Amino acid sequence: MTSKETTRLTLAFGAAGLAAAQAVAQTDSAAVDNAFNTLKTYDWGADRAALNPIDQAIIATHGDAAARKALEKRLVDALAGGLSRSAQDYVCRKLRVVGTAQSIKTLAGLLPAEETSHIARYALERIPDEKAVEAMRDALPKVSSKLKPGIIGSLGKRRDTKSIKAISTLLGDSDVQVARAAAQSLGLIGTPAAAKELSKFAKNASANMKMPVADARLICAEQLLADGQKSEAVALYKELNRDDQPAHIKVAAMRGMVTAATKK
Repeated sequence: MTSKETTRLTLAFGAAGLAAAQAVAQTDSAAVDNAFNTLKTYDWGADRAALNPIDQAIIATHGDAAARKALEKRLVDALAGGLSRSAQDYVCRKLRVVGTAQSIKTLAGLLPAEETSHIARYALERIPDEKAVEAMRDALPKVSSKLKPGIIGSLGKRRDTKSIKAISTLLGDSDVQVARAAAQSLGLIGTPAAAKELSKFAKNASANMKMPVADARLICAEQLLADGQKSEAVALYKELNRDDQPAHIKVAAMRGMVTAATKK
């Protein structure tokens, strides 16, 4: 390895990671090829170490956009080519790290299937491209009730404001897991529009939804306050401090109002 390459690796990985980066840089590309070949037949119980060259290549391509894009394409191609459930899980975990827009279509194709929906959305959650969120948003009305809570939760984590209306319609879903996921997701999105939908539903919420909705409204108020929307947060805290609210919600709402009062 030349001194110039050593300097580049030091800048990319830091002194602490230089030794590891040097080892990766010296890895025979054939080892990566072998790992991808192994991936085709990889399944539960197989030696995980056989895939280590791919892990090392991911480290090596840090800071090298072109190389990382090429590696991502190989992962996407492998995923599209048909793999075992175990190998799909492995690839999706790697795409959580290196995934970009070029991974979205293939990952989106896994969302409707019960066996792969969860691992696909975990990867999509981490891809910053708006189309990753759009893929999950589009999948929501198409997946089974069993898969809906996960996708609803992912949209909440991404704070997808375009999903508010669709998610709010699921607050009254007959599947309580779907309904509770919808409430929590709206709380995480935490905008005035999300707060409005939660407050509207809370007026006629069924007994098994009163607590989840109250908790979601509290999360929403905290999110509003964190986002600098003080007046909206205080208004929601006041609603949550009424006598018809659970004791722990009232206490938390009072604390929220005190916190809001100290914010400029």
